[in-house]
Amino acid sequence: MNLSEIRVKLLPRKTDKLRAFASVTIDGCVVVRDIKIIEGAKGQFVAMPSRKLCDRCPSCGGKNHLRARYCNDCGTRLASERTAPDERGRPRLYADIAHPINQRAREQVQGAIIEAYHGEVERSKQEGYQAVRFDDLDYDYLEEYAE
Repeated sequence: MNLSEIRVKLLPRKTDKLRAFASVTIDGCVVVRDIKIIEGAKGQFVAMPSRKLCDRCPSCGGKNHLRARYCNDCGTRLASERTAPDERGRPRLYADIAHPINQRAREQVQGAIIEAYHGEVERSKQEGYQAVRFDDLDYDYLEEYAE
């Protein structure tokens, strides 16, 4: 696998664990966007793009996220435990949209993204730094992370 391009968008707010977003181009053919670089207890790690898991209301069939207490459509009270636990025993609330298929691939992708992140952090300390442009990507929602 050739990671032909890695772009990192640093986030200025440091109160959150989220440090940056990244996009990765694989073999010049496929782009994976919305990869998060997160500051964890053991250092930075990469969280692949994911979506909230949902289920259906038993009364009306309306779609609700798994933490919802009441149906968004009909207001029926929903059961509190509606999902199977993950490997750590916590409710599984998200599913990856794209992810490496084995540990070796995960280490390769994560290592390259973290290296690109550190490079971008170092460049950001230089006088005249211009942040990486994401004009071709839809990153307007990042404004909520701005200071």
